[in-house]
Amino acid sequence: MTMDPKTTAVVLIEYQNDFTSPGGTLHDAVKPVMDSTNMLDNTRDTVERARELGAVIVHAPITFTPDYHELTAEPYGILKGVVDSQSFRKGTWGAEIVDTLTPTEADIVIEGKRGLDAFASTNLDFILRSRGITNVVLGGFLTNCCVESTMRTAYEKGYNVVTLTDCTATLSDDEQRLAVEKNYPMFSRPMKHDEFLGTLQGPETVGAGRGYSN
Repeated sequence: MTMDPKTTAVVLIEYQNDFTSPGGTLHDAVKPVMDSTNMLDNTRDTVERARELGAVIVHAPITFTPDYHELTAEPYGILKGVVDSQSFRKGTWGAEIVDTLTPTEADIVIEGKRGLDAFASTNLDFILRSRGITNVVLGGFLTNCCVESTMRTAYEKGYNVVTLTDCTATLSDDEQRLAVEKNYPMFSRPMKHDEFLGTLQGPETVGAGRGYSN
């Protein structure tokens, strides 16, 4: 498979200090899997090379007001964990995108993500379609939560979806393995980052009209 960089967007989900950095509220929970996948270095390499080739880089952080009034008064599940840990509060260091992936002027930062799926409460789909994007390439946190939720929606919306298996992390090795091996192939084309970068080629080599070819 080859992909035209001009019709490809790399969507980075929640590469924020509360996850990525020592001192972040949720960092200790994800650090073991981050280390095992080498996700930050792999993601930085992916972004730098994909950007050079002409792909669109999209950042999808999640943020809330300090009192989390965007959420129900009695949150449950993963969002209760966010509230209980006081994570991703607007204006705090923890909500900022990690320094090694600071957006450039050419990057797009999606606003309004308040839940798991990066499409659900944002204009991500509008932006991608406005830019003529057909290939959506995903990395970020959590492997089996926000990345998978976004992947499923992108698949349903008809995008060619790639998930970067070594640019993701979650709470345990078992959860990482099961998501990547069992769920990802149903809704995407799982790849390691270097395999994906090898698919990015100029428009003269890709299938006409779709932005990718087998």
